[in-house]
Amino acid sequence: MRRSDADSDTVTVTVTVTVTLPSWTAFMLRSRDTTASSGPGTEGAPVKALLQELATQRWDDHRYYHQSRINQALHFVSALCFIAAYALLLVDPAAAALLAWGVSMTTRQAGHFFFEPRGYDRVNEVTDAYKEAVKVGYNIRRKVVLMGAWAVVPVLLWASPSLAGTIEPAAGFADYLHDVGIAWLTLGVAGVLLRVLQLWIERDLATGLVWALKIVTDPFHDAMLYRGALPALLRGELIDPMPHVRRH
Repeated sequence: MRRSDADSDTVTVTVTVTVTLPSWTAFMLRSRDTTASSGPGTEGAPVKALLQELATQRWDDHRYYHQSRINQALHFVSALCFIAAYALLLVDPAAAALLAWGVSMTTRQAGHFFFEPRGYDRVNEVTDAYKEAVKVGYNIRRKVVLMGAWAVVPVLLWASPSLAGTIEPAAGFADYLHDVGIAWLTLGVAGVLLRVLQLWIERDLATGLVWALKIVTDPFHDAMLYRGALPALLRGELIDPMPHVRRH
């Protein structure tokens, strides 16, 4: 029997599969594709993308949340103390945390709570509500929670030196300060990790990791950026006019 041409036809079926990659994986693949397609000289595309995101976060943090010269000056003091705390961390972690939280964080957050203007931002032409909503790191509401936890730690350790039997109780005031320092150090690490997790859920992992890098390196950046704040204050300038932001 002779087969008809219809019997020998081949049917081709094309199946399209859509795969959604995690944000960090997609970011790395895009960077790799850019490197491959752009030719020589683009081998550092992933690093460049990371540095660009870091620069963007720094720029927004400066122009939105650091317009007060008093706040800038306090950040300069805070930055120097944080750098000293980093060095002390290698020798005495508890003492480093006492310095970081007791001096650096209190001066830094006092600048935000008491001196940074909270009304309509005429430099960037946005509302305070907008700035609070788009804040990558800790906005005022999150700062209140964080500083509240910071304040509770020494009270809790004073009331229950053994933390209900979970640690060895302090034998004296020096041991008490050591325990407070270790607890504050734990709180700081937990605060960073928690915000990275939140950013991963709300936005993407890349944003969270870049923010963590920004937080760790902020003291060195702030020391350079705000070194002129105190001389400006002595000239009677309470608010940074930020001409560089207006020209941007």
